[in-house]
Amino acid sequence: MRVERKEGYGRFHYQKGIQFYRVSRRSLYKLKDRLISCFYLKFIDKYLFDEGMNLIENAKITLNGYIGYVKKQKANY
Repeated sequence: MRVERKEGYGRFHYQKGIQFYRVSRRSLYKLKDRLISCFYLKFIDKYLFDEGMNLIENAKITLNGYIGYVKKQKANY
């Protein structure tokens, strides 16, 4: 996520920004899948798994809200 966030800096056109945020959202789903794998392979305990899932879910909600906001800005532009 960190690298993609830096790559998205400076995207001033709405559609390019929206596409970038969608790619970022897919990265969250990949991260969630890897977290589940780590838990089932017993690399992490239940506490870390739950904490990670909560962080991912909160990031997803925030990102979806921001995508919606940018779409509205694009429509008003």
